Amino acid sequence: MSQSSHSTRPAGGAAPAAVDERTARKVAEEARETEWRLPSFGKQLFLGDFRLDLIHPHPRPDEESRRAGEEFLARLREFLETKVDPLVIEREARIPDEVVKGLRELGAFGMKIPRRYGGLGLSQLYYGRALMLVGSVSPAIGALLSAHQSIGVPQPVKLFGTAEQKDKWLPRCVNEISAFLLTEPDVGSDPARLSATAVPDGDEYVLNGVKLWTTNGVVADLLVVMARVPRGDGHRGGISAFVVEADSPGITVENRNAFMGLRGIENGVTRFHNVRVPAANLIGSEGAGLKIALTTLNTGRLSLPALCAAAGKWGTKVAREWSRERVQWGRSIGEHEAIARKVAYIAASSYALEAMVDLSAQLADDERNDIRIEAALAKLWGTETAWRIADELMQLRGGRGYETAESLAARGERGVPVEQYLRDLRINRIFEGSTEIMHLLIAREAVDAHLSVAGDIIDPEASPARKARAVARAGGFYARWLPTLLAGPGQRPGAYAEFGPLAKHLRYIERTSRKLARSTFYAVSRWQGGLERRQGFLARMVDIGAELFAMSAVCVRAHADAVNGAMFGLNGRDPGESALRLADAFCRQARVRIDELFTGMWHNTDVLDSRLARQVLNGDFIWQEEGVLDPSIPGPWIAHPEPGPSKRKNVHRTIG
Repeated sequence: MSQSSHSTRPAGGAAPAAVDERTARKVAEEARETEWRLPSFGKQLFLGDFRLDLIHPHPRPDEESRRAGEEFLARLREFLETKVDPLVIEREARIPDEVVKGLRELGAFGMKIPRRYGGLGLSQLYYGRALMLVGSVSPAIGALLSAHQSIGVPQPVKLFGTAEQKDKWLPRCVNEISAFLLTEPDVGSDPARLSATAVPDGDEYVLNGVKLWTTNGVVADLLVVMARVPRGDGHRGGISAFVVEADSPGITVENRNAFMGLRGIENGVTRFHNVRVPAANLIGSEGAGLKIALTTLNTGRLSLPALCAAAGKWGTKVAREWSRERVQWGRSIGEHEAIARKVAYIAASSYALEAMVDLSAQLADDERNDIRIEAALAKLWGTETAWRIADELMQLRGGRGYETAESLAARGERGVPVEQYLRDLRINRIFEGSTEIMHLLIAREAVDAHLSVAGDIIDPEASPARKARAVARAGGFYARWLPTLLAGPGQRPGAYAEFGPLAKHLRYIERTSRKLARSTFYAVSRWQGGLERRQGFLARMVDIGAELFAMSAVCVRAHADAVNGAMFGLNGRDPGESALRLADAFCRQARVRIDELFTGMWHNTDVLDSRLARQVLNGDFIWQEEGVLDPSIPGPWIAHPEPGPSKRKNVHRTIG
C-alpha cells in the first residue's frame, strides 16, 4: 500500500496529545542525569573554574588499545582504498552489497562491541579514528556504521541491557545492522508528545505507531524503538526502549527517503501495526527510554564530530593544493589576503576540531570524567565548524567547487567532490540534536549549579517554605562562589609557562571562563525564570564555552604533539613546533570570535527579532510574498506518482 494511503497518525487514529510547555519541560527534565558523580571539565569551565588538570597531560591510549586500533585502521584503510568507489555510491544512491559484506568481514559493525561478544572492542578514540577514515571516503558509509553502533542496538544494550540481553543481541550486532527509532512525523525534539504506543498484553507488548527518518531502518535487522507504555494495571508506564526484530509481522517500511546529501543512507518511514514484542526485549525499565537515549548519546554524539574532523582534514588538503596551484594576477591565489584568510581558517579549525574530538574520546575511554557537556560541545562546535569549512572551501574553489566531481572528470579535470562535501555535511547540524536544541541542552547543564541551589526561588509551584530554604542555600553558595570569580592564574604573567607560546592563550581561557561565569550569574539574577526564554543569550553563552573548550583542546594537543610527538602516525612526519604555530593561529582566531560573542550578549536585536517574527506569523507582511510562485504547490496538469513501499527492505540480510 502506498504511503499516501495512510494517515501519518499511529494505528488507531490517535494524534499526539496536546502537551503544555510545562509538561514538556518536565518530561525532558526527568530524562536528564541529575547527578554529577565524576568531575567534568566542561561543567567547571562554565562555572569559571578552569580545571586544566582534568585534560593535561593529554590522556593517551594504553598500549593494547593502541595496537588493536592501529591494526584495524591499517586493514580498514586497505579495504577503503581497494574496494570502495565513492562515485558509485553517490551516483546510485546506495552502498553496494559487496561493500557492506566487506565491512562485515572486517568487523566494522562490531568496532565498539566488546571482544567477549565477538566484537573488536575498540576504544572510543580508535572508533572515532575509524569513522574519520571511513568518512573521508564516503560519509554515507560513516552514517551506516555510526547509526548502528553509536545510537543503534549495541550501545544502549551494552550500557543498560541485562546479561541475557547482552548475550543475545551483542553477538548478532557484530554481523547485523541496527537502527534507532525515536522521531515521529509530528514529533521532533519534543518527546513529551511521543505517540507510538507499546500496550502490555501478558508477557508481550503490542507496538503501534509510525517512525520517521529511521537511518538504517530500511535495511536493519534489529531496531531500538521508543514507545509510550500506558500507566496502570501494575505498569509504571512512560516512554520506554525496546529491541525489536525488524522482520516482525506488522512492520512495514513505507518509504526510502531521499535527501540533499548522504545519498547512500538507508533512511525511511517505518510503520508498526500490532507488532508483538516480548517483554524480555524491554531495555531497562518502563519509563526509562528517554534517559537511556540521552545517556547513549553522551558518547554517541562523538561520532558526528569525528566525521566532521575527517571533512576538515580533507578540506585542508584541497585548500592547500588548489590555493598553491591556481594562479591569478601573477600570484598563487593563496598569496592574496582574501584567500589566505580562508586557508588559514580551514587549516587552524581543522586541527582544533580533531583535537576536540580526540580529547573528548580519550576522556570517555578513561572513564574518570563525566563528558556529557564535552560530547555535546564537540557535536555543536564540530558540526558548525565543519559546515563553515565546507562553505569557505567551495568559495575558494569557485565554479569548480559548485561543479560535480563527475562533471569535472568528464571534461578532463580532477574530480574533486566539493559540492558533495558541502551537501553531505549540512545534515550534521540537524542530526542527533539540531544546533538550536544543542544550545538549549548545553545551557541547561551549564546553569545546573544555579538551578540546584536557587531553582525553587523562581519555581511558581514552590511553597513559601521551599522558597525560604532556597534563599538560604543560594546565599551560602554565592557567598562562597562569587569571590572565586574575581582573580585567578590567568592574571599572573608566568602562569602555564610550560606551554611556551601557548601560555598566553591558556591565561586568556582562565580569565574568560571567569568572565563567562560572571555574565551567566548576572543573567540569572536579571531574568531569573525568564532566562529560559532568552535563547539568544543562552546560545552565545554556550558558543563562548565551546570556543574555550576548543582552545583548551588545541593547546593541550599541540603541546603533546610538539613535546612528545604526534599521537597518531603521520607517515614519519613529526609536527614539532609547527603544531604550536597552528594552535596559536587558531586561538587568535577564536579570541576574536569570543569577543564578538560577549558583545552580542548585551548588544543585539533579539527582542526586536522576536517581535518581528510574531508579526510575520500573524501575516502582517504577507504582501511581501507576492510576485512569485510556490513550486511545492503544483498545477493541476502535473501528476506526481504515489511513492510505494521500499523494495529494498532487508536486502542486506541476503549477504554472507
